[in-house]
Amino acid sequence: MIYLDYAASSPMCEEALQTLMTMSRDVYGNASSLHDGGGHAAHILERSREFVAGSIGGHRDGLFFTSGGTESNLLTIRALAGALPPDRRHILTSTLEHHSVKLAVAGLVSLGYEVDYVAPDASGRIGPRQIEPLLRPDTGLMSLQHANSETGLVQDLASIGAFLHERGILLHADAVQSFGKIELDVGESGVDAVSLSAHKIQGPKGVGAAYIRPGVPFVPLYPGSLHESGFRPGTVNVPGIAAFAAAAVHTCGQREARTAHYVRLRKHLTERFRACGLSAYLVADRLSGEPANVLPHIAGCAGLGYEGQYVMLECNRKGLCISTGSACSSGHQAIPDTLLALGLSEGEGRSFFRISFGPETTTQQLDLLVQTLHELEQTKKEGSFS
Repeated sequence: MIYLDYAASSPMCEEALQTLMTMSRDVYGNASSLHDGGGHAAHILERSREFVAGSIGGHRDGLFFTSGGTESNLLTIRALAGALPPDRRHILTSTLEHHSVKLAVAGLVSLGYEVDYVAPDASGRIGPRQIEPLLRPDTGLMSLQHANSETGLVQDLASIGAFLHERGILLHADAVQSFGKIELDVGESGVDAVSLSAHKIQGPKGVGAAYIRPGVPFVPLYPGSLHESGFRPGTVNVPGIAAFAAAAVHTCGQREARTAHYVRLRKHLTERFRACGLSAYLVADRLSGEPANVLPHIAGCAGLGYEGQYVMLECNRKGLCISTGSACSSGHQAIPDTLLALGLSEGEGRSFFRISFGPETTTQQLDLLVQTLHELEQTKKEGSFS
């Protein structure tokens, strides 16, 4: 099997795997227990909190562990919105967001909040120019994806954060896809809250984190919760959290070298597309305006002439694992809202498939993928199907 779906999930790195095994065996106490076993678990928990918070330039007091990126988005958005003054109950998000963010803001509408969606410009960017027309005196919060999971488009959080803070508006960033891939410093980026996930950075599944800058008011979704300083109920998964911290330290330490590797792979892929005369193209490279700022490990493609799901199934038949977009939306046939928001036609949207690299991905693996895509396109041109 050739795995090219790292944006959906990644294999655990050796550092995280060994940590998970060791902690599962040796640190089995409940971190809330008052005996020595609980105290040892609590110590590991707090050290892990320091490591993960430090990896984003944050303070440990602002970091709360969750079950993953989706829960981090849901809990954080609801917690921040719950603390907004009565005259600040207007929420902004974008048309490019992950399903979990759309779910969170839809829940706020049912509670009497009002939500507006900011559309990107022709280059996929969202900035003050796109946000300002939707601002109102009662706007209190904006939730924005740092990097899109389907196209890899990266937004400039620093300029957006500065623009919003001048107007007293909080900024939450969904950094699930960008964390560990590009630098994220919560102080320099101007965000008030961030969502993270472990399994995107070679940590275990079922673990994530929400960071809320100390001093920013919030009201937990579940009042009276006893864990994670009241942010979330449920016994804390100390072994998984320790493995998350190990993955964060390892991945962030490898970021520069991996970025160079992913840039080379992306360049090789586009060159092979051209050399084979494929009609497929990278969506981010076709957007109007200035060259897009993208995560180098994500190559969202369209235009091959088949529905993306068929392409994915044919690749799977050849032992190649790719996807048709966010794994949280797999099984749904609708065209991703992200692609329509970027101006793609319905036909282009239906043809979308995503390739995403990891540290073990090689140019030889990409060559096999391109060969498969080329054979698929040739079959269509010849008018026969096998």
